[in-house]
Amino acid sequence: MLIYKVFRAGEWAELAAAGETRGAPVDRADGYVHFSTAGQLPGTLAKHFAGETDLLLLAVDAEAAGEALRWEPSRGGALFPHLHRPLALADLLWARPLDQVAIGDLA
Repeated sequence: MLIYKVFRAGEWAELAAAGETRGAPVDRADGYVHFSTAGQLPGTLAKHFAGETDLLLLAVDAEAAGEALRWEPSRGGALFPHLHRPLALADLLWARPLDQVAIGDLA
């Protein structure tokens, strides 16, 4: 199963330069990197990224993330994937500009 992370251009630049990151400011504050499933992604975009541009969508294989990935209750009690370690470039299956991704086609 793929899970997804939305990054702003600066957050992506940090990950690309350092090879790993603790995520966006909200991730650092919460102590884990927030992800969404394909079905959760539209709500995440509407709630946290409305009106923003220059966003990237990163895809990670949930199973390959190992034990550091935990499914925890969040918005409306739904279980969301949270990575309890830094996100590494090596974790990514792909990263694409969000405006080039058909959200409805993600699995």
